[in-house]
Amino acid sequence: MSERFQGRVAIVTGGGSGIGAAVAKRLAADGAKMVVVFGRRLSALQNTVDAIGADRCYAMSVDVSDEEQVKSAIAKVHEMFGTVDILANMAGIPGPSERVEDYTFADFKKVYSINVFGTFLTMKYCLPIMQAQHRGAIVNTCSCSGMRGYQLEIGYGSSKFAVMGMTMNAANENGGNGVRINCYAPGWVDTDMLDSILSQYEVTKGVHTEKNELKNGTMSRPSTPEEMANVVCFLLSDEASYVNGANFVCDGGKTLN
Repeated sequence: MSERFQGRVAIVTGGGSGIGAAVAKRLAADGAKMVVVFGRRLSALQNTVDAIGADRCYAMSVDVSDEEQVKSAIAKVHEMFGTVDILANMAGIPGPSERVEDYTFADFKKVYSINVFGTFLTMKYCLPIMQAQHRGAIVNTCSCSGMRGYQLEIGYGSSKFAVMGMTMNAANENGGNGVRINCYAPGWVDTDMLDSILSQYEVTKGVHTEKNELKNGTMSRPSTPEEMANVVCFLLSDEASYVNGANFVCDGGKTLN
């Protein structure tokens, strides 16, 4: 077990499944004092708590698109544990796989409420705590969809362009005060979200697609959540102490094609 996060308190949004759960487990395995997982479903969060142990992981039901919930939850974490050293913004939704003209405004706003506004709100309320202690690391979730204009991704793709921009904006305001802010850009990741997208593709395109048939880049397979957690935790660690405002591409070479 590594001790690179020894004594640190982390918040992980979307911590009940997929990459969020993998990041939470890796932070705990690498010595974090407490990992607080945010999510809307306590039953899913409890699985992460059970995997880590209640002495090292605490679950909070939080809708990251709700400002009052985010503000209150982060204040409670600070009150309970005395600090917030790490924020891993892993919460996200794909939205429907539709052409622009078929995409409803309601769905567009829903995607932005989680992927963009949720990322903004958690940064907004964690940053003053980190700035006051002159220490902190934040990693947001971009995507190779936030770097290229893929079909059927007007909501998700544009939201990830926004996340990358917000990351760079916030990093430019910090860095010199001991707080670093970066994002990472996965390609296809073998999670429930990918299963949902493939189901939508079958409806929209009328074609059944297996995971290994996707445009996975040079790797011929989607990544595992644990592979993405390795990248996220590197960026959150002191090993990346001179990395600020970066978008770490970890898409298996998808954007090479």
